[in-house]
Amino acid sequence: MQPGKKSKKKVPSWEVVGALVGLYRQHTGLTQPELASQVCISLETLGSIEQGRRPLRLKLAEEMDELLGTKGALTAAVGKVPQRERYPAFAQEFIDLEALALSIHSYENQVVPGLLQTPEYARAVFDCLYPPITEQEAEERLLGRIDRHRIFERQPWPPMMTFLLDESILEKPIGGKDVLREQIRHLRAMADLAFLAIQVIPKNRTTHAGLAGPMVLLETPEHQHLAYVEGQRVSFLIDDPDEVAILQLKYGMLRSQALTPEETKGLLDRLAGET
Repeated sequence: MQPGKKSKKKVPSWEVVGALVGLYRQHTGLTQPELASQVCISLETLGSIEQGRRPLRLKLAEEMDELLGTKGALTAAVGKVPQRERYPAFAQEFIDLEALALSIHSYENQVVPGLLQTPEYARAVFDCLYPPITEQEAEERLLGRIDRHRIFERQPWPPMMTFLLDESILEKPIGGKDVLREQIRHLRAMADLAFLAIQVIPKNRTTHAGLAGPMVLLETPEHQHLAYVEGQRVSFLIDDPDEVAILQLKYGMLRSQALTPEETKGLLDRLAGET
C-alpha cells in the first residue's frame, strides 16, 4: 500500500449477493413476503439473505433466478463466492438443516453437544467465550439453543440421533460441579429415548479416530448426506460426497471405539452420583 493511502474495507460477498436479491426482487415488483412465500422460505430467512447475514444456497438461487427472470445471475454470483466465505460463522444454514434432518450423528471432544445441553450448562459455555460477548448476546444465544431443542418434539417423529462424547467432557466442571451434575443427569435421561443413542469414548484409549476434532453428519429429507465441522471462529458445511464419505468412515470407527449405549448409561449413572 502506498504511503498516505487508506486500505478499503472489503465488502463480504454475501452482502453483495443479498443486495442483488433485493434489487432483482424490487425490479419485479415483489414484496419480501411475496417472494418468501413463492420460494417456500420464511420472511426472516429472506430478510437475512438480503442483508448478507445468511448465505444464499445454490438451489434457492436457481429457484429465484427462474422466478425473477434473472437468467442465472444469482446462481452465477453464488458460484463466485470464495470457498472461505461460503458459510456463516454461527452456522445458521446448518441449524436450518438440522431442524428438518432425517438423521443426526454428532461427535464432540470439548463440550456436551448443543442439542443435549441443559440451559444452565449452555449459559456456562457462552460465559467461557473469549473475547467475551455481552449479556444480551448471551441471552439471545441461549434462547436460540433452547429453540433448537424443539426438534425432540417434532411430529410425527424426531430424527434418529447418535451422540459420541469424549469422556473428558464429563469431567470438566463447566459452570461448576452442580451444573455438571445436572447436565450428566440430563444426558442419562436422554439416553433412554428410543430414537437417540449416547456413547462415551473412554479417556484411556490408546487409539482414537477423532483427534482432528468434532463433526456432525446429517441426512436431509431429500436423502442428501452432509457434514458440518467447526474450528476456531470458522465453520464449514460440507456437501462433497467424497469428503462426507471420509467423515462417515471416521464416525463409524469412533462408534466402534466407544462404550456401548448400555455401558454408557452405567457410566452416567455412576458419574451422576459421584460428580
